[in-house]
Amino acid sequence: MKRRAFIMLLGSAAAWPLAARAQQPGKLPTIGFLGSGTPTNQRTWVAAFVQRLHELGWIEGRTINIVYRWAEGRPERFAEIASEFVQLKVDVTFAVGTEAALAMKEATSGIPIVFPAAGDPVGTGLVASLARPGGNVTGLSNQAVDLGRKRLEILREVLPGLSRLAIMANAAYAGGAPEIGEVHAAARTLRVELVALDPGRTEDITPALESIKDRVEALYVVGDPLMNLNRMRINTFALAARLPTMYVQREYVETGGLMSYGPNYLDLNRRAADYVDKILRGTKPGDIPVEQPTKFDLVINLITAKALGITVPPGVLAIADEVIE
Repeated sequence: MKRRAFIMLLGSAAAWPLAARAQQPGKLPTIGFLGSGTPTNQRTWVAAFVQRLHELGWIEGRTINIVYRWAEGRPERFAEIASEFVQLKVDVTFAVGTEAALAMKEATSGIPIVFPAAGDPVGTGLVASLARPGGNVTGLSNQAVDLGRKRLEILREVLPGLSRLAIMANAAYAGGAPEIGEVHAAARTLRVELVALDPGRTEDITPALESIKDRVEALYVVGDPLMNLNRMRINTFALAARLPTMYVQREYVETGGLMSYGPNYLDLNRRAADYVDKILRGTKPGDIPVEQPTKFDLVINLITAKALGITVPPGVLAIADEVIE
């Protein structure tokens, strides 16, 4: 997509949720979009999804309606929105994240559900198997084997003397369990001591971060909607405390984090639009295999590295997919 067109699409994204509230499901097929965060912090994902739908022939307001609802990082909102979508009788729901998809599955066994990114879809009970999801749910997993280990190894290359690491994760987020396990296993192998932080709400994040001041040498954040919503807050603290950070996705690094390694979420949202397209054209969701990530990005923010007084080794820079300078 050309830069100007993409910027224009992003600019209109903020208005979509308001416009959608005025729309009532009519004769056009209707997608219920359940965002886990806010229109602002997930606008690029929305833009990627809508652009791909457009390429497939689905034009918002002309050939399809999209009703946007936002949980704003509050898990209790998922069930409320899921119930609303059932009452609206949407044709398919697009549920961003594991918990959003689980809430939709709890609310309906008839409306197709597509998730663009979910951690451990089999282990959390979203689908029966990756190859044969069954039921009314399908989508894409953001989990890949040993991602947690790879992130820790990259962090160790940048910080060779790393011995004490804080790992911040929302334990209530079911999709994060595999990653947490991988990081703990890797830490034992690399002889890195972990200090666990478990904020379950936005108001818990600052006290959790304050508790590690002068106690650790770096911060690893396990991604989930709560952490993503508060990425600016986390980065502001980390910079003030001079803590290098490792994240699961590029959006954290674009707002001041040091590094991220993981799936490309824009790509996942684009690919998930293909799932919605297939379902709207008659394919049963249970017959569409769940795919795993195919594109992984290492993103490094050299502005942040300089602010922290860190020199990123040339070997790490050489394998980076993007370097922010």
